[in-house]
Amino acid sequence: MKKLISFVIKHIPRKYLQHFAHFGAKFLGLFYRGHGVHCNVCDHEYREFLPYGRTPPRANALCPNCLTLERHRLMWRYLEDKTDFFTAPKKVLHIAPELCFIKRFEKMRNLEYITGDLESPLAKVKMDVHQIPFEDHHFDAVFCNHVMEHVEDDHQAMSEIFRVLKKGGFAILQSPQDMSLEHTFEDPSITSPQAREDAYGQTDHVRLFGRDYGQRLKKAGFDVLEDTFVQRLPEEEVRKYGFPAEEIVYFCRKN
Repeated sequence: MKKLISFVIKHIPRKYLQHFAHFGAKFLGLFYRGHGVHCNVCDHEYREFLPYGRTPPRANALCPNCLTLERHRLMWRYLEDKTDFFTAPKKVLHIAPELCFIKRFEKMRNLEYITGDLESPLAKVKMDVHQIPFEDHHFDAVFCNHVMEHVEDDHQAMSEIFRVLKKGGFAILQSPQDMSLEHTFEDPSITSPQAREDAYGQTDHVRLFGRDYGQRLKKAGFDVLEDTFVQRLPEEEVRKYGFPAEEIVYFCRKN
């Protein structure tokens, strides 16, 4: 199973996976019936979550029903516990929107919800994160997860998100990190897919963020809370919902 999922992720373009992956995942979910884990986003239970990721795939990662990964389930829990996202009126921009969130956010009556991306077939607005086509101080919240490792200029992209965010608004901007690195590693001379995979972990990544990721966000203007929220949750809850045990939530305010 792990080898099959790793092969699919590595060799099938993301735009096709976004259209069809949920059918395959739901079928595989039939073999994972049980009560060992619980998805807090779609309220389904399984013996365990599906493995997911490139070589080697992570065990207990993907919800077969709604396609949440560990970080998505943690983000939902964080929004519930630390924000008024589910109750207060908000204009929301979701960049590179995740399938597991789109329909749920669209149904929320308190939200004016917009999805945007340059390539994703799931997004309603075609946009480049380097030049977001909205006026200053327009959104109360922006989500942009696992994007900054792909873009040509992460500082420009972060600054654009800061620009369109209202004062008092917040953004959640997660990215993969190597916490053994003090500084982000990027080298423009690394251009071939294989060289990028060797250096950054994926063929379409152009940098590998280190422990300075929060400082890079601060340079764009944000007041950044590097929240170790998951580490304060009971271990039983982390296991039950399949949260990532070490993930830092980068909660970014515009003051």
